[in-house]
Amino acid sequence: MADKNAYTEKIKTSYTSAGDHIYMGAGVLENEIIAEAQVKIALRMMNRHGLVAGATGTGKTRTLQVISEALSDKGVPVFLLDVKGDLSGMAKAGASNPKIEERVKALNTTFSPNGFPVEIYSLSGKTGAQMRATVTEFGPILLSKIFDLNDTQTGVMSVLFKYADDNKLPLLDLNDLKKLLTYLSDGEGAAEIKESYGKISTATSGTILRKIVALEQQGVAHIFGEPSFDIDDLFERVDGKGVISLLNIQDVQDKPVLYSTFLLSLLVEIYQTMPEAGDLDKPKLVFFFDEAHLLFKDSSKAFLEQIEQIIRLIRSKGIGVFFCSQSPLDVPDSVLGQLGTRVQHALRAFTPNDADNLKKTARTYPKSDFYEIDTVLTSLGIGQALVTTLSEKGTPTEPAAVHLTPPRSVMGPMSADEHQAHLNASEMYKKYKDTLDPKSAYEMLTERVNAKMEEVETQKAEEEKAKAEAKEEAEPKQRKNEKSTLEKVVTSPVTQQFGKSLVRGLMGMLFGGGGTRRKKKSSFF
Repeated sequence: MADKNAYTEKIKTSYTSAGDHIYMGAGVLENEIIAEAQVKIALRMMNRHGLVAGATGTGKTRTLQVISEALSDKGVPVFLLDVKGDLSGMAKAGASNPKIEERVKALNTTFSPNGFPVEIYSLSGKTGAQMRATVTEFGPILLSKIFDLNDTQTGVMSVLFKYADDNKLPLLDLNDLKKLLTYLSDGEGAAEIKESYGKISTATSGTILRKIVALEQQGVAHIFGEPSFDIDDLFERVDGKGVISLLNIQDVQDKPVLYSTFLLSLLVEIYQTMPEAGDLDKPKLVFFFDEAHLLFKDSSKAFLEQIEQIIRLIRSKGIGVFFCSQSPLDVPDSVLGQLGTRVQHALRAFTPNDADNLKKTARTYPKSDFYEIDTVLTSLGIGQALVTTLSEKGTPTEPAAVHLTPPRSVMGPMSADEHQAHLNASEMYKKYKDTLDPKSAYEMLTERVNAKMEEVETQKAEEEKAKAEAKEEAEPKQRKNEKSTLEKVVTSPVTQQFGKSLVRGLMGMLFGGGGTRRKKKSSFF
């Protein structure tokens, strides 16, 4: 039997923080909730990233809600994916009930209902403020992920972006991308890029074009364009509380690659835009990446390398990233090794594969003097999780089975009327509602093609004119030459002699004469 006092002391020592912290709940030892064994996550370690995992129905969503509320209270903005649309209730204060009272009593705390500043976004613009990004902001690798392109097609996509950069052609929406692809594959630009960039085959360009059209037919093409989402809007605070930005994806749940890649594009932009921050007392923003397995599924090597690089380097910008999935094994080892905080809800071992995954997961936790990790992972109840994080010294804390504190806001969605009223009052909803159509690659290439056609037509007209003028000049000269020839013939001695003889002959015929004819004598004499 484990020593309760030793366990309590170990947890207190392991999770004590000199700075500010987030209260997660109390340790559980042999099915007993020990309120004194408080488990806290140091706020300054939240940018060392983390993982929230567990089987369906074990309480992952409410854990995300608890952590988001605590961060907001500390003035830390949060970005959170709302997969089922049931997090919008965070804007309203919750209400106590017997289950909540039972939980807070076991934790020896009190329940203080509270609402939080919430902004609701959407990729469709129907359930929240429209989130957009330009094609350029996505970049060739992320865009290739969305279109499910192979390595050769991804290479062509990189050529398109390189040409656009070199020629200062803004790629804002899919019309720009289609126009550029057509222009460089079988249009005026095909010969232009052959020497510097390489030839784009008709088959490859046709495949990419069909992928673009297919996405347009799914009705989500409007996520590409202007006004592009301004990442500064994620760092807002209201009355000292960090704003919780929710991306509602209810209406695009059947397009997981699209929204997961969009989230990564936001991370990339944050990384490229934010200045270096070093070690802060608290993060500038914590980004929760729900349904993380969809991000990594069937990803190319280049794509995974980009994710790994972002996760490794974005910490220095003061940004924390938490991945949420059903199993830690959904996250590649290269990324999993960088996640300092682990909140693991119950795992189920119904199949041999489940049992293997359980053993692998258990081995990723530090050894414990109080738990058999694999046993604990299958015996956790709803609202309980195995937690380990990094101390302020950067060392892993003692694994603790934690009875989690309940959320203080509504655990569910707003009503339809409340949701619409919330959007109508939102400045972000008004800011991103209307689409802009500035001059971009489509218009610039169209002008270039039209100018080339006009040049060809002008040149053709000039050639026709020159031919006509040459013909007009040639006709008088020809007539003059013909006259000169006639004159020569007429004035020549032979012609003149022939003419005299001809005249004499005609005169003789008319008037008679010549020595050859005799007069007839008159018959009267």
